[in-house]
Amino acid sequence: MTHNLSDRAADRRAGFARWLEARDCTDCWKAARDSDTESKEAWLAAKRAEEQQAATEWAEQFDMPPLVGPERALAWGERSRHQLMTAAHNALVMEGSWGEADWAELEEKARKVGRTGWWIDQRDAEGSDLVELLDAATEQDQGTENPFR
Repeated sequence: MTHNLSDRAADRRAGFARWLEARDCTDCWKAARDSDTESKEAWLAAKRAEEQQAATEWAEQFDMPPLVGPERALAWGERSRHQLMTAAHNALVMEGSWGEADWAELEEKARKVGRTGWWIDQRDAEGSDLVELLDAATEQDQGTENPFR
């Protein structure tokens, strides 16, 4: 690309020309940026597909019911549920003092929460917080919420 340097002060032209030489032209910069975006999008799509497969296999293995919600949010909800349940298992059973009976009870509570939006809303929660979150969700579903908790 050709640049007109006549509007630059004479003592600044050489430095600006060197700077321009080290840079891509606008068209090259845009092409590199767009190809980088495509590679990020491809990487993200592959990562999401891998996470979705793991979530689907996990749900089948542990007999988790399908989630209910808008079609466009179901996959995100399934991935969120899988990630939170995995984090909880690591925190409570693998690193904590929970036994299999305690975990089975928590899994039963998780099966009762079938709203996709709930799992998406909890996606940033710590695994160790899942007990309290599920308690609150299942109490609300049963209409026995304790306002003093």
